[in-house]
Amino acid sequence: MNYIRNNFLLTGKTAERLYFSYAKDMPIFDYHCHLPEKQILENEPFHDAFEIWLAGDHYKWRLMRNYGVSEEYITGGASNKEKFVTYCRVLGTAFGNPLYHWSQVELKEFFGCEREINEENAEAIWDECNAYIRANKVTPQMLIEQSNVTHLCTTNEVFDDLSTFGRIAEKNYKFKVIPAFRADKIMNIEAEKYLEFVGKLGIVENLDALEAKLEERLQAFIAVGARAADIALQSVYPISQKAEAASVFEKRMKGESVSERESEIFKGYLTYFLFKLYAKYDIATELHIGAMRNNNSRMLAKLGLDTGFDSIAEDNSIKYMSRLFDRLDSENALPKTIVFNLNPKMNAEIMTLIGCFQSDEARGKIQYGPAWWFLDNKTGMEKHLEDLTATGHIATFIGMLTDSRSLLSYPRHHYFRRILCNYLGGMMERGEMTADEALVGSVVRDVCYYNSIRYFGV
Repeated sequence: MNYIRNNFLLTGKTAERLYFSYAKDMPIFDYHCHLPEKQILENEPFHDAFEIWLAGDHYKWRLMRNYGVSEEYITGGASNKEKFVTYCRVLGTAFGNPLYHWSQVELKEFFGCEREINEENAEAIWDECNAYIRANKVTPQMLIEQSNVTHLCTTNEVFDDLSTFGRIAEKNYKFKVIPAFRADKIMNIEAEKYLEFVGKLGIVENLDALEAKLEERLQAFIAVGARAADIALQSVYPISQKAEAASVFEKRMKGESVSERESEIFKGYLTYFLFKLYAKYDIATELHIGAMRNNNSRMLAKLGLDTGFDSIAEDNSIKYMSRLFDRLDSENALPKTIVFNLNPKMNAEIMTLIGCFQSDEARGKIQYGPAWWFLDNKTGMEKHLEDLTATGHIATFIGMLTDSRSLLSYPRHHYFRRILCNYLGGMMERGEMTADEALVGSVVRDVCYYNSIRYFGV
């Protein structure tokens, strides 16, 4: 029997009532994830517990590397069973790491397995999960519907094939799959494969042509249901003149490399352009800042992007974010924006800044996004809620996201919901806020689901 009990993370009776009466059974609107839409379309049954639990999940890979596990047992040639057993061995002593909680909850919720994850139980867990997978012919559709998901927004590059989304819609699943527009590969002008990425848009001779292609592709995304766009930057850069950005773009398109300063000039202008474009089409903008990516060049060359070698950056974006928002606001071109911050030192700065650009266009038009990536743990979520309530308005908050490539990641929403209910329940029991549970419960339901539905307008 494992340590996950009904009152897990709920330290008082009020928190328990809030969670079980108002949060637990709310649907999930997953407004940002990295699930592969083709896997959802094909809906093939899984073969074993490794395939469903560990393949592609770099959260788990990082934990194994921290323990000194050979890459052979992470992304290398070891068997699926050997990799699974190794992960269980590693997890058994990862006290305090969110994976220590998440994995145990995933095991219980998806496979009905109550064994505590550790080296001693690893083979028995492997056998029990595989028996369940075979007996129930577990598919992506089953896992998503079991998680009570109504909508999920995948993350797609501007040149991706969108026909998959129409074919998914024809399947009549109980949930909708819609793409989010992401122009990062067009933004990152310094990338080695940049010319290849731009080439996927067709003939692009200059910056004007690039802008036209981006708008054309955004229209195609909207046609298949897109309501959100992503921008990921290590930091926000100053808005540069279009002529300067055009010069940098033309230089790069000739096959020449660009300096760090030239890269920032291009990114500063293109960020501004994209924000205006998203405002034009009423597309909610998800701005991700604070990640220092691809730190290990040797492993990048070996394994590629998004394999667990990113970290938190120290860059301070607040000044240039202020100037970006102010410029857009003065031009009536500031879209609904969610700021995802990876550096907790910047919480209060960002929270107080977004309060300067709210309007009656939407409740919480400018959002402080949920604790994200390296911060979506108990400590990070509690700190996020403290800063959000201290300088913002929790009743407008759009709640948790999945931000994962794993179909088993939906229990993260319940992890967040327990922490949310414990936070509010604790204040209620200390006499720091109303004792009206129905009122507080309505806010909990909004944060869990309804606010995101209204915000994205689906």
